[in-house]
Amino acid sequence: MFGLGGQEILLLLVLGVLLFGRKLPEVGRSLGKTFVEFKKGVRGLEDEIETSGSPRPPADPAPEMRPPQRVTSAAPKFEDTPNSSNLPPKV
Repeated sequence: MFGLGGQEILLLLVLGVLLFGRKLPEVGRSLGKTFVEFKKGVRGLEDEIETSGSPRPPADPAPEMRPPQRVTSAAPKFEDTPNSSNLPPKV
């Protein structure tokens, strides 16, 4: 385990008990939760990389999509007729 022998591990355990005493279970729990959250984050990044690397299938267009239609309005149409005189048209 990381090149540590039996004596080194025993020394680390004694130091842990001396430093943390009664709070050792709380410290262990918090370290465990931190490690689990870290693993979830790494797994989420791996999933994101896998999905972004693979090509996505093209999205199907909606079945009722039609090309734009010409809009007709009920506005009156004016015709330009050449008027020989400069008088306004009679109404």
